[in-house]
Amino acid sequence: MTKYFKDPDRIAALSQEEFHVTQNSGTERPGTGALLYNKEPGIYVDIVSGEPLFASADKYESGCGWPSFTKPIEPANVAELTDRSLGMVRTEVRSTHGDSHLGHVFPDGPRDRGGLRYCINSASLRFVHRDDMEAEGYGEYLNQVEEVS
Repeated sequence: MTKYFKDPDRIAALSQEEFHVTQNSGTERPGTGALLYNKEPGIYVDIVSGEPLFASADKYESGCGWPSFTKPIEPANVAELTDRSLGMVRTEVRSTHGDSHLGHVFPDGPRDRGGLRYCINSASLRFVHRDDMEAEGYGEYLNQVEEVS
């Protein structure tokens, strides 16, 4: 079983924006994230710990300006915390093992898929293509990723 942790070497290699988002609970500008329009099959993992977070099969276009998902691929890897910043109450989403800020979850997602919208910063994610999942140690999640067309 793979051990995921807050890797200091990966933190040191983060870009300024990735560091700001993951370590300082920042937010990338809407519509600017590298993974916003990604439609390739695969999984999204925490850029700091590598823990699997979301599957491409659960990604959808919400129009909010950030990648949106209906559910985590591994619920134990996603922690939900109360966020009272900005004068409102929201639910922050962090990676469990890497403690990276990922974004927020809202109850306005597709009703037929559970009703949740995990609104996630691209800067907190690394995409692993379906073709590379086995080699990178994520083979157990292949059944949660759509077939390559």
